[in-house]
Formats: sequence, C-alpha cells, structure tokens
Amino acid sequence: MKTNKWLLLVALSLVLSLVLAACGNKDKDEDKTAAPDKEDDKATEQPTEEAGEPDAEQVLNLIESAAIPSVDSAIVEDAVGFNVLNNVNEGLYRLNLENIAEPAMAAEEAEVSEDGLTYTFKLRDANWSDGTPVTAHDFVFAWQRAIDPATGSPYGPFMMSGVIKNATAISEEKMDKSELGVVAEDDKTLVVTLERPVPYFLSLMSFGTFYPQKEEFVTSKGDAYATNSDNLLYNGPFILTEWDGTGDSWVYKKNEHYWDADNVKLETINVDVVKDSATAVKLYNDGKKDRAGVSGDLALQYGTHEEARNESDTAVFYFKFNQERGGKETPLANVNIRKAIAKSFEKEDLADVVLANGSTAANFLVPRDFAYDESGTDFRDISGDHLVYNAEEAKEYWAKGLEELGVTELELEILGGDTELSKKMDEYFKSQLEGNLEGLKIKLKEVPFAVRLELDGNQDYDIQVSGWGPDFQDPISFMDLFVTGGTNNLMSFSNKEYDELIAATKDELALDPAARYEAFAKAEKILLEDEAAIAPIYQRGLIQLQKPYFKGLGVHPFGADYSYKWAYISGKE
Repeated sequence: MKTNKWLLLVALSLVLSLVLAACGNKDKDEDKTAAPDKEDDKATEQPTEEAGEPDAEQVLNLIESAAIPSVDSAIVEDAVGFNVLNNVNEGLYRLNLENIAEPAMAAEEAEVSEDGLTYTFKLRDANWSDGTPVTAHDFVFAWQRAIDPATGSPYGPFMMSGVIKNATAISEEKMDKSELGVVAEDDKTLVVTLERPVPYFLSLMSFGTFYPQKEEFVTSKGDAYATNSDNLLYNGPFILTEWDGTGDSWVYKKNEHYWDADNVKLETINVDVVKDSATAVKLYNDGKKDRAGVSGDLALQYGTHEEARNESDTAVFYFKFNQERGGKETPLANVNIRKAIAKSFEKEDLADVVLANGSTAANFLVPRDFAYDESGTDFRDISGDHLVYNAEEAKEYWAKGLEELGVTELELEILGGDTELSKKMDEYFKSQLEGNLEGLKIKLKEVPFAVRLELDGNQDYDIQVSGWGPDFQDPISFMDLFVTGGTNNLMSFSNKEYDELIAATKDELALDPAARYEAFAKAEKILLEDEAAIAPIYQRGLIQLQKPYFKGLGVHPFGADYSYKWAYISGKE
C-alpha cells in the first residue's frame, strides 16, 4: 500500500543518479518483534488515532530488543544505535512525520548551484547540551572524521564516496581528509561540494553519519568519547542518561537546550532491553511498558487485541553464506551447497507459525511495497521470485555439492541472535535443513546482537541470520551490499557481471528509470537464482501492542526507525 509520502519520495527516487558506494540501513536485529520501538505506518493498518493535547505526566516507558553498541555518529552501524542517535542528535535536515526531509540544524532550505554540485547551508541558532553553539565547523569535523580511514567508520565511506567531492580518494588513503568537499565559510555557513549531481542529497542530510560533532569535546574525551552517556554531547530533542556503555537500560531526558524544545512534549523516556516476548507482553499488561512486540503463540493470541497494531516493515532477513573463514575456503564456496540450503527450508511455515507476526516469506532481497518504477509498478513485480522452497531440488543440489567436495557429510554453524524468537527460528532452521539434507549437521551459535556484529565484521561464521533495512527509497540500498569487496559483503562473494550491473545503475543508467530497474532485476537474479550468495528468509512484519494514550510517534521507512520528538501522552487515566 502506497501513501502520499511514498509517492513524493518515489518522484524523487526516479531521477536519482545514485552514486552511493554502499547505501544500506543498519544491520538488523532479527528479533525486533520483542521490542516496542518499531512502528511502521508507511504501509500498515493502523487504528485511527484521535488527536489530543498532552494531559498527563509526559513519561514514556519502552523496550528495546538489544543493547546499544555505539552512539558515535562516525561508528554507528546498527538499528538500535541509529535510533538512539536520531533522538539525541540532529543533522542539517530531519525526517518529519510525513518522512520528508526538512531543515533542522539548517535554518532554511539549502541554496543549490545551477549545476547541482554545490550546496550552501545556513545554520540556525542552536546549541549543544552544554550551552555552546552548534557551528558549521562541527559538521566539517564530524564528516572528516567519518571519512578518515583511521576512524574505521563503517558508514562514512558508504555514504560519502562518490557523493561528496574527494571522499573516495580520502577513504582509499590517496588524499588527506582536509580535502573533503565540505567547508565552513563562517560559523553559520556550510558549503558542500559534490562529485556529481545527487538529487536525493538533502534526504541524506537527515542520516546519522552526517550529524555534527564538537571537535573540542571529542578530542578532550579521547578514547572515552561516546563510551557512556556522560561522554557524549547532544544537540537533538533529548539527551541520553543512565547509559554506562554496556548496560541493558537507559533514559532519554528532554534537552532544554534543543532549538525546538517547545515542541518536544515528552520529559522522560525509560528504556529497558527485554529479549523475551512473553516478558515484554507481561510488562505491557502490568502497565509497566507502553508498547510491546508480540510473536509466535502470543501473536496469535493478541493479533485481534483492541490495542494491537499490525505493522509491515521494509527489513528483509536472509542467510549470509560465508565462503571464506580464517583465510580458508569454506564448503559454502560451492554454489550447489548454497543452493541446496537456500531451497531446503519452508519459509511460509516459518512466517505463519514460528513468527506469526505479519512477516511474510521472502523469495527476494529488495522488499515488497518499497520501490516503484515511474509507472508505479512495485519492483517485486518486475523482478519476480527467486530461490523458492523446493525440497526435491534442494536434495539434488546437495548431492551434487557433496560429490564436488568429495565428502558425504558436512557440519555447518548457524550464527543467530540470543532472543526468544531468534532461538525458535534457529531450531526451525536446524530441523528443516537436517531433515531435508542427508549428511548435514547444524550447530547453533546464539549470541547477543553486538557480538554478532563483531563476528560478522571479522567474517567469523559459516551461515549467519542477517537482515537489512533501507536508508532511502531505492533498490540500490539493498543491491549495493554485495558488490565485490563491499564493506557489508563480509562473506567473500564476488561476481563480475553483478558488479557491472550495479555500477551501471549509478552511472550510464542513472537517468533511465526503466533500464535501471531492469539492471537491478538482472542483478538480483544473479545474486539469488544463479549464485545463491544469500538465501532470503522473510520480510518482517510486526504486531505491536501500544497504549492508546501514546500518540505522535514518528515512524520512518528508511534511516532511523522512529522519532520521539513529536510523541506525547494524552488521555491516560
């Protein structure tokens, strides 16, 4: 279902030159259903929300499904971190309730040169949480730090290479970070020079990697910067408190220094990490939490509850098949082994019985109800299905693969999460794969989300349950993940034709929407049907219980998942 805000964004995305090196939103925690912090009204069936004025204590109590790995805008790479960052800091632009980027730290719309290469931003009068002004120099410092190879930013090169002048050369250590195309003409004037016209550039300015950082504060903290809530500085609607850098709880407090503080109604948001859905629902029913995600049997039980919200999502989950581990080729380097595993588990049963939360089986990478061509056709209708469950075909591929490897059995490890739902899914995968593929033994490794990110970064796994959600509305946000050598590839997959097709969508096909989507469709077929580099599992859906007095939550289909800036409590007895 497309809404007006989608159509506005589609109109923009149709003419994108799309030169991002790797556009993707945050590696996803598969058990977001256990967290009441993911509402998606972009394509959902939501109860009608009656407007009301804040009329009670403005304290919100929420749950997250994972701890915070980082709140350093140069380092953040996950959903939880970006959501926290979105609520305690702010960039030149911010996505509003209609998911349109509007000036935030920028005082007004940017002035764009006739050739589309130069953007001039005039900053508003705004302060950091220590009372000092936010300046153009803070953006220059933050962006240079994010592109500096010494920082090791996972998103800086992705978001800037091919977009901001000299970013690619800097990320490859061929130029100094001072040559990045961003200059502070004075405290209130920021000038950004691009490599080429990028029509969606202003929407990027709402993304966390482009937030400012105060150089004096960051350097004074040294290695302690962003290690806990006291070692951070804030310029957004809230400040973070009671976060020790590792704990399973934190608190947002209204930021009185925020430039738009008059429009921030919530005074306090208490957040606890709860990985078990049953515990989350109990806390909700006991009145201790204001939202709770439900799954499995609980989803069946609460699906028709008067306070339930059926929410779709643009995150897609899949198996990543690691072809090289510890410097050695793995059995998953064999395409027939990958195809066998990819086609050997029943996705519909997983979605309907195990998840039971509105998630749907995925035979694709780019999600449904997300990207549309110039005629409004969903990309899924252009590209079709791939790697559909077929146990008999799986057995044939498995036999071929074992013969090619010269073995009769294999033991492989599945890396997954440590939440209740993650463990149920992993047991389902183990049962399906071992039941359909004779000679396969599956070991389950279930770890906290932050640990999984570390293991992924070190490419220390066989098969990983992974997920991705978009940073902006275009297939490239997913397709660019798996180009050769891509930072998010991390499984040693490489296909020359795939790389060439993705490169073409950013270059010669950039202004030819029909040809560009055809290239994406060909690339998706190579990635899935031909190579089985990954095995799609499901597109996430959510059932959330939400108290009727909780209103005004900002929900975003790309970038950070949600904003509390406009949320408030009204009608609470």
